[in-house]
Amino acid sequence: MLVTHDIVVCKILEGNLVMDDRYRAPALDKGLDILELLASVDGGLSQAEIAKHLDRSPNEFYRMLDRLVRRGYVTKLDGDRYSLTLKLFGLGQLHPPVRRLASFATPLMREFSERSKQANQLVVFDRGSVVVIAQQEAPDYWGISIRVGSHISLFDTGSGHVLLAFRSAEEREMMIASHGKKGEEPELNDEFYERLDQIRERGYEMMPSAQVAGVYNLSAPILGPDGSCVAALTCPFVTLVKPSTAPDITQTINLLLQTVGDLSKLVGAELSQTP
Repeated sequence: MLVTHDIVVCKILEGNLVMDDRYRAPALDKGLDILELLASVDGGLSQAEIAKHLDRSPNEFYRMLDRLVRRGYVTKLDGDRYSLTLKLFGLGQLHPPVRRLASFATPLMREFSERSKQANQLVVFDRGSVVVIAQQEAPDYWGISIRVGSHISLFDTGSGHVLLAFRSAEEREMMIASHGKKGEEPELNDEFYERLDQIRERGYEMMPSAQVAGVYNLSAPILGPDGSCVAALTCPFVTLVKPSTAPDITQTINLLLQTVGDLSKLVGAELSQTP
């Protein structure tokens, strides 16, 4: 009886091995190996370096790299080096944990609005565009709000600055290049990059609106588990005469930082539990 049982187990295991081999996709595995490797390094890798890391011949990867470049997942840098584009990042914005961000951010955005007496909006970088995915009106008569679905600038808005500031230097450049394809290609000088570094060190952006006089953009990052910016929460601050008890700009910044801190905890927990 024990012998029979062992034979049955062996047959089952043998069948599973055959089934595993039957459903293998070597080309897909090769492409995924390349993407995972490039995601783990800064500055990109040459074809020879990719082959060395994966213990394969360089010729094995030529066609796969060419397809990944043509499909926009990988870009070829100077010096025959390959690096990831932001296409996977854009696809990641459609992944359920990030898509759910707007739904579980809403109660905290509403609470911030009630306490600050200001409107606010949630903004993400999605496939080359800076997009408003949620907004909360001010609780009283006066406030500035932006329609959900609006595309705004990466370069002259508080949201855009924060989205750039809390990414790596390489990711910044890819975001800028991707956004430039949408028709906006300003000249970015050293002062612009210094401002991004200051925002990162300070933890938020505060700047006069480039679109509406008398409005200050207050923007802070919602951070994922790796410390990078998943989204920006922005308050278009207007000074309210009535009610006289309305928080001033400094108090509003503190409320904003409390809110993004709470949202970052939610996002970090959500993303870290995703298989």
